[in-house]
Amino acid sequence: YQGLAGRSTNEVLQLYAAHGQQMKFQRSSVVTQLHGAIKKRLKEDLKSLHSFALELSKDFQRQSKTCLYQVLAAVQGIQLQNEAMQMFQIKAFDLEQSLQEVTERYEKEKQKRKALHNSLIELRGNIRVHCRIRPLLPFDDTAGHSQDRQRNFSEKVAYAADDETVLVKCSRPGHASVNKTFQFERVYNDLESQDAVFADVAPLLTSLLDGYNVCIMAYGQTGSGKTYTMLGPQLEGSLAFDIEEESELGIIPRATQEVFRLISEKPPGSYWVEVSVVEVYNNEIFDLLAKDSCGKVFGVKRDVVTTREGKSDVPLLTHETVENASEFLHLVYKGLQLRVTHPTLVHAHSSRSHLVVTLTITTVVFGDNFGTLWEDEQTSQRLNKEASFTFPQKMRDNKSTSSSRASSPVQLEATEKMKQVKTRLQLVDLAGSECVGMSGVTGAALRETSFINRSLSALADVLGAIAEQRAHVPYRNSKLTHLLQDSVGGDAKLLVMLCISPGQKYLTESMQSLGFGTRARQVQRGQVKKKNFPVPSKGK
Repeated sequence: YQGLAGRSTNEVLQLYAAHGQQMKFQRSSVVTQLHGAIKKRLKEDLKSLHSFALELSKDFQRQSKTCLYQVLAAVQGIQLQNEAMQMFQIKAFDLEQSLQEVTERYEKEKQKRKALHNSLIELRGNIRVHCRIRPLLPFDDTAGHSQDRQRNFSEKVAYAADDETVLVKCSRPGHASVNKTFQFERVYNDLESQDAVFADVAPLLTSLLDGYNVCIMAYGQTGSGKTYTMLGPQLEGSLAFDIEEESELGIIPRATQEVFRLISEKPPGSYWVEVSVVEVYNNEIFDLLAKDSCGKVFGVKRDVVTTREGKSDVPLLTHETVENASEFLHLVYKGLQLRVTHPTLVHAHSSRSHLVVTLTITTVVFGDNFGTLWEDEQTSQRLNKEASFTFPQKMRDNKSTSSSRASSPVQLEATEKMKQVKTRLQLVDLAGSECVGMSGVTGAALRETSFINRSLSALADVLGAIAEQRAHVPYRNSKLTHLLQDSVGGDAKLLVMLCISPGQKYLTESMQSLGFGTRARQVQRGQVKKKNFPVPSKGK
């Protein structure tokens, strides 16, 4: 059994050895197969990877070439842009030089334009007279004198023969009719609009911004169309400033709109506008914009004085700053509510005072530019004398702000050299010039008429003295002429708008107004006329 067991053990060992060899052989075969499969797969993968790498390399080369082309194109574009930029810089420099030259030429031409414009105005006459003939109205049918009821008072006797001539048919009972003609710078017939009237007024406003005082006044009897010409239509006692038909607006609202339009073309802040409204009633000046302690507007009596510089001034007069035409017209309307009116035989709402609306335009200039702003030597010297350093509160605030921010002596010096020059546009609606017999007034109204005609006579005396170049011009004979002193005579531009009633009923008053206008238009620089102004006769 021991021997059997030993043999069995050997057999078992042999079997184990054989089994191990067999397992080893099997393992070796599987590994070989697996190795072969892996190797085959690796070859395929390497082949695929190689193909992909080649394709990737080719794609990279293509993209590299594309990018290179793009970079080269961008570089070329930048070079072209640099060259174009240099060309633009050269052109910009040339344009800047051209602009500077054009600007200099423009400034010279602008000064020439101002000189030519003012020369044209002076050639036409610093005092110009226009005449406007209104159409016949219903109240023209009413006879003014009982002894003349047989005459046709609605007959039209005043005509515009052409745009410079007025033809008047003068007739008396038992006498042959005589035609008289009057020559003026411009004559408007009864069909011409407010637009046509203002078209001839507008050039004067350019002179206003050129440094000249301007006055536009309407002269004529009550009911001849003065207020309509100056302000426009009146509806239910209030001025129709808000009407849709702007063609009905008069000289005052149109002139204001034109002034603000001209100012809008100037550098911002170089101009500002103030307005005052006064009436001359019974040879006294009343401030129609003055307010009481409650803020209510009421007329306050003021006085007119002559300053050391020989200019007229009204101390304590209310000046309201306005920034547009709407604000201006609102103030004018408020002032007109206080204007004195009284019914007469001529008109139910006859104005018994002279209305004077004044726009004061302040121009801010620097000392170094003062002579170039007004190139005309005489004008520059005159304005230099008038230049004031008294700034309103708004400008003082701006000046103090500028001074506090100035960081160099040059800026401080420039601030100190700032000056202001004031010019005035005075728009005047005179009271009616008719005689007492025509108006039929008595009592206090008769006294009003007396003062009205005295002031109109004083205006005639002033124009007569200017026409004859007298050494003394009697501005102080009336508060009206004293108030208008700076705008009547000298370098100031005056436009007298004669308003004529065409009916036979008002022939005497129309002839007196035409005579006044004829004498006024003879006031030319260097001309001396020895005729006397027609003045209100006794009883006027």
